[in-house]
Amino acid sequence: MQSLDERKARELEESFDPEMRFRPIADRVATLVAAALFTLSVFHYWTAGFGLLEETLHRGVHMAFVLSLIFLVFARTRRGQGGRRRSSLGAPGGIPLLDWGLAVAAVAAVLYVPSIFDDLAFLIGNPRPRDVAMGTVLVIVAIEATRRTMGWPLPIIAIVFMLYGLFGQYAPGILVHPGASWSGLINHLYLTSQGIYGLPLGVVSTYVFHFVLFGVLATKIGLGQLFIDLATALAGRFAGGPAKVSIFGSALFGMISGSSIANTVTVGSLTIPAMIRIGYQRHFAAAVESTASTGGQITPPVMGAAAFLMIEFLGVPYQTIILAAIVPAFMHFYGVFMQVHFEAKRHGLRGLPPAEIPDPRKVLRDGWPTIFPLLALVALLLMGYTPYLAAFWGITLCVVVGLVNPRRRITLADLVDGFVTGAKYALAVGAAAAVVGIVVGVVTLTGVGFKVSFIVTTGAREAASWIVPLIPFDLVSPQGVMLFLTLLLTGVVCIVMGCGIPTTANYIIMVTVAAPTLGLLGVAPIVAHFFVFYYGVLADITPPVAMAAYAGASLANADPFRTGNTAFRLGLAKALVPFVFVFSPSLLLVAPGFSWNEFAATFVGCVLGVTTLAAALSDFFLVRMRVWERCLAGAAGLLMVAPGWGPTWVGLLLVAPMVIRHLMAHRRTVRP
Repeated sequence: MQSLDERKARELEESFDPEMRFRPIADRVATLVAAALFTLSVFHYWTAGFGLLEETLHRGVHMAFVLSLIFLVFARTRRGQGGRRRSSLGAPGGIPLLDWGLAVAAVAAVLYVPSIFDDLAFLIGNPRPRDVAMGTVLVIVAIEATRRTMGWPLPIIAIVFMLYGLFGQYAPGILVHPGASWSGLINHLYLTSQGIYGLPLGVVSTYVFHFVLFGVLATKIGLGQLFIDLATALAGRFAGGPAKVSIFGSALFGMISGSSIANTVTVGSLTIPAMIRIGYQRHFAAAVESTASTGGQITPPVMGAAAFLMIEFLGVPYQTIILAAIVPAFMHFYGVFMQVHFEAKRHGLRGLPPAEIPDPRKVLRDGWPTIFPLLALVALLLMGYTPYLAAFWGITLCVVVGLVNPRRRITLADLVDGFVTGAKYALAVGAAAAVVGIVVGVVTLTGVGFKVSFIVTTGAREAASWIVPLIPFDLVSPQGVMLFLTLLLTGVVCIVMGCGIPTTANYIIMVTVAAPTLGLLGVAPIVAHFFVFYYGVLADITPPVAMAAYAGASLANADPFRTGNTAFRLGLAKALVPFVFVFSPSLLLVAPGFSWNEFAATFVGCVLGVTTLAAALSDFFLVRMRVWERCLAGAAGLLMVAPGWGPTWVGLLLVAPMVIRHLMAHRRTVRP
């Protein structure tokens, strides 16, 4: 396959991802904005290695840079994000004076809180008029900045929550609360650590930014190309080779990317044309890449931004999150791999020709230095160092390797561009963190999370009382049915929420609202958080708004909705495994009550169940399947993924006749 063109990949990513649609800036203003972006990256790099500032000041400096730069980098409308660069009266460098004014207002409103930090203890609960005015300005600019970078869904959610906070006395039933005045609401959102300056902003400013920058620099020095070449050398020669390259390449590239869309357009620009060339249908090729790419957010060691939030929410070290993510991530990629394999066998697809498969020894000989930054980062994380210090040394080694590596040396201009690009890519999640802080602030102010939990658990209990008597032989317990229904509802809401907002924001909102519900049913906190996280990621490939799938469809010139449906089917393991580890927490390795027997039974059952379901969905095992075999295999697969050895043995007995017939039929087809 061809080499990855970094500039082309960036252009594709900016085309498909609304968070990357930057406005063209002309004249000296472009240099000024680039200098500010570079300064933002240097600020985070320096503080990660040599000490963070006081908490409120550090978050304030970060948010001041982010919000002000958004008004300079992102246009007010989609029309302003493209086209020719032009300067007009009152628009220096193509940036309207209104946007300059909003940028200045953002800086003033954000840094106001650190400037009065010593007086906050006397102001909280009794804000002055100017405190309310500055807080109002920050709320407005944060919502507008998020709208520009991500569209309307997240701002609308924040506005609805604010209206609920203001007019809760008119809410129905248990949702009613006394309501807050505007000054009381702004006091809570602006002057306390429960709102805009809260945990989401803190995590983005101390963890997420650094790993975004590391991913950009690691790609620039050639680590992404090394992963793609290794995946091609490993899997390219087998049946359906490019599709398997897509899976391995996306898994490896996702370790430094953490973004579904970035992963799709970067790796997919190479793998999707190759898949189509050997015979895969266009929509299937796009679906394979987008589904594999969503695994980047759940693949250790970097994962998505939500993983860093788990550290703060759960109060556990990052290595705990890494260990918990290993088996579920494997199941996701294994499920995609098996369906790709069966699809290739069913259609008799070949692998890549030898001329397109690189020599693994040459690949490693040329690219081995680029792996050192990632190895150092992972080692430091596993040794218990803070994620931002691990990222600091990872970034430092990226700079050193890039400047001294004789086989792929980067220039100082490339290095500066990497720091500028890294800051650009982190702007959207920074704005989202501020607006999600509004949502979290309203939840803590009104207690709506526990009220929603009561509503959900009450409804699930009533539904379980109707369902359990209909199931014979006491196969299920009311508590189990109640938990299953609650999980089902939570998963659906996560997917619906994820259709309009990014995974990180989705995760924070759902953890704030839904985690108490799962906690009331006895689900361990780390298990509940992983469940919400996984279903938030699943939204990237779930129609009607499957952004990663639609990006892949655009690359393949395929039907977007058909691609989304196929991608969801390929991601069946990601949809099933969260239910499995809730009922059998040992699958997460570090969950309370871990036992090797439970882990072995669950792991073996999942592998067999995912394989059987993949065969049923692909209409192929060793030969083409009959209708009754597909139905039987589907039922057996669902049984096998259920926790415990019993369901696994029952599932194996169900599929035994099919396996015997396929072995005999396959033997006849291969006999000379």
